Amino acid sequence: MGLRDAMATTAASPATKIIGQRELVVIIALLMSLNALAIDAMLPALGQMAGELGVVDGNRRQLVVGVYLLANGAGCLLPGSLADRFGRRPVIFVSLAAYAACSLLIAAIHSFEVLLGLRILQGVLCAGLMVVPTAIIRDQFAGDRMARLMSLVSAVFITVPVIAPSLGQAIMLVAGWRAIFVAFAVVAVLAGLWVWLRLPETLHPENRQRLDLPVIARNMAAGFFNRGAIGYVLGAGLLVGAVFGYVNSAQQLLGEHFAVGDWFPVVFGGTAAMMAVSNIVNSRIVERFGARRVSHTGVLVFMVVAAAQVWASHYHPGDLAVFLPLMATNLMLLGFLGANFGSIAMQPFARIAGAASSAQTFCRMFGAAVVGLLIGQAYDGTARPFAHALLICSVAAFVLVLFSEKGRLFRRLNPPKRPVPVMPPPRA
Repeated sequence: MGLRDAMATTAASPATKIIGQRELVVIIALLMSLNALAIDAMLPALGQMAGELGVVDGNRRQLVVGVYLLANGAGCLLPGSLADRFGRRPVIFVSLAAYAACSLLIAAIHSFEVLLGLRILQGVLCAGLMVVPTAIIRDQFAGDRMARLMSLVSAVFITVPVIAPSLGQAIMLVAGWRAIFVAFAVVAVLAGLWVWLRLPETLHPENRQRLDLPVIARNMAAGFFNRGAIGYVLGAGLLVGAVFGYVNSAQQLLGEHFAVGDWFPVVFGGTAAMMAVSNIVNSRIVERFGARRVSHTGVLVFMVVAAAQVWASHYHPGDLAVFLPLMATNLMLLGFLGANFGSIAMQPFARIAGAASSAQTFCRMFGAAVVGLLIGQAYDGTARPFAHALLICSVAAFVLVLFSEKGRLFRRLNPPKRPVPVMPPPRA
């Protein structure tokens, strides 16, 4: 049965035209970027939020970011299995509705503890925006082609950390920090409308899974404990966790230690922009050289740059001109690792893409959130804890990749067959 025939058995949608690859990339990127938006756009407002809600300790105000990341990672366990049973679109709509509702509630609170509680709830309920888009891509593509498309997705959604702090600061100056969360709700509603009109259901009926605990547990275990996948999942978690440590402590590290002041959004966004550049480059080279060759080279270089970060934190501790190029290079290298690691880990799981994406995203994101929270809370007024964490995480990631590859790096498996194009849902 072809994908067009498969669509005939799914719920109808108003969309009637074939969705092109470019539009698919932008929609998937938008969905995945909403979680980043919920973090990065409010970074300039952390001080104002904490002051209004009676929080003095700088490390405590990091929890507004840290608990969201933890909850988002933990919430990734469930939506993939639901998406394997009911389809991709329903899970996305529920996540978008929760995102909008929680954002509006946060805009109305007057207690820091209630704020943290709502951030936890929002993180859990919106985890589908991290899990399901990956499953949608895997429904259509595999191997190096999946890595190429995921790199394009990353290049688009990484523009969010670049512009979000400036956007948040602009909103805050005009209408206060609460308006930032109102803006989150508006973006979620617009994203939901676009998905409803344009994004078809991609789950093939033959791949629908039963919604019972033994099936869910078996599928998720298969998605995680496969030797060829587990090293890449855990390795990505460590590398992303190191970056989360940077995000958690960025306002203190850049704003206070390096004293960038009002230039914080520009400096933070400028370093994040390097990830967009490297993802675009990766999308152009990954099919030629293979996801393994590119990512293995990337993690080796990442270790070298992390070692340079340690050196700089001891011998040039307050020199922004030394820190920024190294930080930008670390983030650039992540663009050659994230999409490729994820695509390699998902390659064996076409039939259970949702459950596999849930298991892998949970381990990657929850682990990264824990690592990032520990790094952020270790902030001591210098860049040293963060620099040492970068080196430790990159070395551990390299060891994990060696485990998955049985010690043989830079291999290239046979390229996958031509991907099936995304087709539209039927008319109502």
